[in-house]
Amino acid sequence: MSHRYSVVVLPGDGIGPELTAAAVAVLEAVQKTADFSLALDWHMAGAAVYRDTGRAMSDDTLAACRAAQATLKGPVGHPDVRGPDGTEAGVLGGILRPALDAYANVRPIRLYPGVTSALANRTAGSIDYVVVRENTEGLYASRGRGFVTADVALDTMVMTRQGCERVARRAFTLCRMRDGAPDDRRRRVTCVDKANVLRGFAFFREAFLGVAKEFPDVEAECLYADATAARLVQDPGHFDVLVMENFLGDILSDLGGGTIGGLGMCPSGNIGDRAAYFEPIHGSAPDIAGKDRANPISMILTAAMMLDWLGESATGSRIRAAVHAALGEGAVRIRPDGALVDGTRAAARAVVERLG
Repeated sequence: MSHRYSVVVLPGDGIGPELTAAAVAVLEAVQKTADFSLALDWHMAGAAVYRDTGRAMSDDTLAACRAAQATLKGPVGHPDVRGPDGTEAGVLGGILRPALDAYANVRPIRLYPGVTSALANRTAGSIDYVVVRENTEGLYASRGRGFVTADVALDTMVMTRQGCERVARRAFTLCRMRDGAPDDRRRRVTCVDKANVLRGFAFFREAFLGVAKEFPDVEAECLYADATAARLVQDPGHFDVLVMENFLGDILSDLGGGTIGGLGMCPSGNIGDRAAYFEPIHGSAPDIAGKDRANPISMILTAAMMLDWLGESATGSRIRAAVHAALGEGAVRIRPDGALVDGTRAAARAVVERLG
């Protein structure tokens, strides 16, 4: 009997609707030969909703996300939509992550064939690691809670034992499912921190090393964030899975995206123990919205991650294989600066044609 999964779709702002349409086209195509179906429930949320209502997401939409088996979300936000405190309004991470307890932001960084890396002499597969970013604590837990006067601004970084241990455990579990780092095929989890400066990061490292004892078959190492940034450029093939605090993960995963053809190549999943939502890691790029120029690969790969979460990993792998073929055969072309040579819709069609 065919499985039927409930999925909330949030198309988002800017290029979000175009990317979401591309991903949904791939999902619709792949269902024709799969033993499952997706019941898509479309909702609006983001900057446009905030501008109209003063809230980025309605209670009904949040309830739908909680009830669904997964949520597929396009990029949201707009630089001109700001809250009373001056920070960007219309973003959803601060709503969905705690509401779903989606504590692990899993961000694969992989160089595909046909894509020119910003790093010299890098070939397909030579960069292939995953950033596991703690999603509910760290410095970003201070969002909307900071202390500000005319002369002082204070944001507090929060680390809990449970939060550190569970994201570390997620990273080690994921590592066991992979084939190891490209350079030596060793399964390795790297804890990234600034334990030499801040006690909170030393606490994170201590929790990580405690969890590492549960996984004797996986190598564990610790690196400072600044040294990691350099090594991700000089020696990215060393890395398999990296786990880190929220703010550091935000920065270093974008650095990784810059080495594999741009953020338009980067999917992600916000994953908890019982709920998850999926989104590309980049923003809404309102300057190119509606121009059929946005790279949909990030959103298509995000859809594949969603299928993995739903238990349909074989179909998720089919989508990744189709992306691999479309890029390798030159049917989808990425400029060295990350821009898409052909249109958004054409790129989606090229992936659909190679689903097999």
